Amino acid sequence: MTCLNRKDLGLFALRAAVGGVLVAHGTQKLFGWFGGGGLEGTAKAMEHMGFVPGRQSALAAGLGEAGGGVLLIAGLATPAAGAIVAGTMAGAISVHAPGGFFATSGGYEYPAFLGACGVALGISGAGRYSVDHVSGHHLDRAWVGLLAFAASAASAASVVTRRQEVVRRREERAADEAAHQNGAGLS
Repeated sequence: MTCLNRKDLGLFALRAAVGGVLVAHGTQKLFGWFGGGGLEGTAKAMEHMGFVPGRQSALAAGLGEAGGGVLLIAGLATPAAGAIVAGTMAGAISVHAPGGFFATSGGYEYPAFLGACGVALGISGAGRYSVDHVSGHHLDRAWVGLLAFAASAASAASVVTRRQEVVRRREERAADEAAHQNGAGLS
């Protein structure tokens, strides 16, 4: 009889918890489950937050969360799953950053924690109780992790930079409109 390996059991528990949270959040975005807005509601919210086009951004965020979560739970392609989660959470962090660190003030604490868990699991691997282990680690190789994290970082940087530009232009337009209204009221 074999003994359960505590480290591998811990990795499984962490994968299940983090992956479960991500699947729940992703299905809120994609299908409206668990009180979520579904794709249409999420698309409007994404557009409002500066992620344009909103529908594609909502689809990407929902698939990143739900898909990354499913892969983490299964322990399949774990380096890629961790990279997907980290990249997806980078977008969420960009939205919450103005609120500071703590979630109680609207900060980025929660998505940063989920992203850090994705990074840690992507680096450590899924452990023995995983599809990666059963399949001989064909999708759990160092090069897969390096490629996935590089692609995720580049994609996240592009998305966040584009969002910041959209938000900056909106703020400039609002300031111009306010100045115009104030100027019109003075004449």
